Amino acid sequence: MPAHVLSAALQGVEATLVRVEVDVADGLPVYHTVGLPDSAVRESRERVKTAIRNAGFAFPSDRVTVNLSPADVRKEGAAFDLPIALGILTAMGSVRDAGAGKVAIIGELALDGQIQPVRGTLAVGLACRRGGITTLLVPRDNSAEAAAVEGLRVLPAATLREAVSLLNGDMLAPAPESAEPPMPIVDEADFADVRGQSHAKRALEIAAAGGHNVLLVGPPGAGKTMLARRLAAVLPPLGRDEVIEVTTIWSVAGLLPRRGGLMVTRPFRAPHHTISVSGLIGGGSPPHPGEVTLAHRGVLFLDELPEFQQHVLESLRQPLEDGRVAIARAKGIGNFPARFLLVAAANACRRGCPSLDRCLCTPAERNRYLGRLSRPLLDRIDLQVELPALEAVEFQGNGVGTTSAAIRARVLAARERQHDRLAGTGLTLNSEMSPRLLRRLCPVAPEAARLLGAAMTRLGLSARGHDRALRVARTIADLAGASTIGAEHCAEAVQYRGLDRAWRA
Repeated sequence: MPAHVLSAALQGVEATLVRVEVDVADGLPVYHTVGLPDSAVRESRERVKTAIRNAGFAFPSDRVTVNLSPADVRKEGAAFDLPIALGILTAMGSVRDAGAGKVAIIGELALDGQIQPVRGTLAVGLACRRGGITTLLVPRDNSAEAAAVEGLRVLPAATLREAVSLLNGDMLAPAPESAEPPMPIVDEADFADVRGQSHAKRALEIAAAGGHNVLLVGPPGAGKTMLARRLAAVLPPLGRDEVIEVTTIWSVAGLLPRRGGLMVTRPFRAPHHTISVSGLIGGGSPPHPGEVTLAHRGVLFLDELPEFQQHVLESLRQPLEDGRVAIARAKGIGNFPARFLLVAAANACRRGCPSLDRCLCTPAERNRYLGRLSRPLLDRIDLQVELPALEAVEFQGNGVGTTSAAIRARVLAARERQHDRLAGTGLTLNSEMSPRLLRRLCPVAPEAARLLGAAMTRLGLSARGHDRALRVARTIADLAGASTIGAEHCAEAVQYRGLDRAWRA
């Protein structure tokens, strides 16, 4: 009679429960795996055979058929090794069927029967909770990750024999492994370290408060990279749901450290300008997450923005607008979250001249260089900030600027106002509001509306640019504690759209 155990297959950043059915029948000693397995699952045959024998169990010398159901979901990776092995042992009577039938199981087997950690454990745990499965058997090194799912009983196992004993009730389940402590921060970056550039600091404070995208343009050494790397220090801590979201993504991508727990800090990703579309947005077959997804709920920093290939930059349009990426391939469709804060930096010219009056580039060369940033892409960048070269008096001064702690306090207060305003909408930030919601929840003073209308005409703002400027004005008003968007808030928001006029088509 066929035996079955439960497992799960990863699809994008989520998991789907899979029923692993094993039939051991009289016949020639043949081993078949069906149910749309990839090469790693097909290769599990030799790992499973050897691990079962080295763990002290008998492998059947009959016809073994393994079916992974549902058959239309592609199964990939080595996480099916352990459930297949336990399914065979259940069919052979070594594991009591009642024990394995109500437990989801994942794990990779070594040839000596040791259970190796796998990626996507947290996603599997969440799938179990959705499917009403209350117990999950995992590799011991993944147990801290699985224990983050509330209401889920975790069975950590280090070897195949230990997994059999746990399912048969012959031993008590050990406590989950404790997570490795995060690396200590030796020298935390602080905005107080940045000399001058008060205009840029103000823009980054607005960006952090409302989740707005930023472009910093200036000569080399003006502090663009230094400012960008300090932005994460003023963002509020991740909420519980955000922690689970971010950890699930990093677990599926295989980036959590061995015996890692939850991701409690906001991610900061800074890919090189030679990155491909697949690396930035995601891709492959089956689809895998890219940098925009790894930066979900955190910061994506693109240094030397015009040096990125243009088709790579244009691929950012959808995630910047929708906060999600949908990738369709022959072997599956991946839906990946991508709600990140974009911080981009660029020199004013190709040579990186220190200032306009000492620039060796012609006006045509400068326009051609920055012209690599298309108008539709600039439309999606709310704050466009030009940084001047630092003067000696600013760099050598002994004064201490505003600290990250002070900026963070103002950001948290502004976000609290947004949270109250957006309660019941499913949104948390001004930058996420739709045009309809923006007009319903954000009253604008008449003089402010006239100012925005004039800016739309003079700067050539598109309808999208107008709405993004209005969202920035709402964030500025939140930082000021104002309930209505005033003319002064709109005037400050409009000044951050200078590149629309400088490089408009």
